[in-house]
Amino acid sequence: IAFFYSGKIQFLYLLLMLVAMIVLILMNRFNVRNFIPYLIVGAFLWEFTHASGIHATISGVLLALTIPHKDKENEHYHKKSMLIKLEHIISPYVAFGIMPIFAFANAGVSLDGINLASLLDPVPLGILCGLFFGKQFGVFLFSYLSIKFKLAEMPNNSDWITLYGVGVLTGIGFTMSLFVGNLAFSESTQYLDGVKIGVLLGSLASTLFGYIIILLNKKTINEKN
Repeated sequence: IAFFYSGKIQFLYLLLMLVAMIVLILMNRFNVRNFIPYLIVGAFLWEFTHASGIHATISGVLLALTIPHKDKENEHYHKKSMLIKLEHIISPYVAFGIMPIFAFANAGVSLDGINLASLLDPVPLGILCGLFFGKQFGVFLFSYLSIKFKLAEMPNNSDWITLYGVGVLTGIGFTMSLFVGNLAFSESTQYLDGVKIGVLLGSLASTLFGYIIILLNKKTINEKN
């Protein structure tokens, strides 16, 4: 998003973004435990990001990276972690407020004139293939290599088929897929319905195929046992 969907870059505001990030990192390093200073500096970071020409959502990612989180080796990290506390506080508002509003605002698509030929247009077909084939291939391949090279471990009670099924399920895209699609075709609005159709079909195919793989594999494992 920052590199490919940004406007005309304003380097002064990029410098101010850097200053805001340094302040946030210093607050983290000095273990500031009050969220209000992070919120205030984060608001400036959002404004600087927006004014710099980079999409302002990047500021949320940058701010989240600086929220203090205790080391997991500390048995009380769940109680002391500002990150976990904040996550629990905002989770209901995100799940029941922000996400539904985003869905209603962005998921609507006109079905007028939709036929098989239109579904095979480059935009919906490309997004469908990217979600259904690209996601499962990328996630499973890198998971496989990570496990084989001892960089990660196979999840408990799992096998390669189950892991592949989960890789297929990662093709379920909604918020970020629609968000990036809207950014990519912001000046070509005639493609936006195609974006939404591609996201919905790719997500549906990933859901059904991934569910079937995991369900059949689970039945096979139970029969062997």
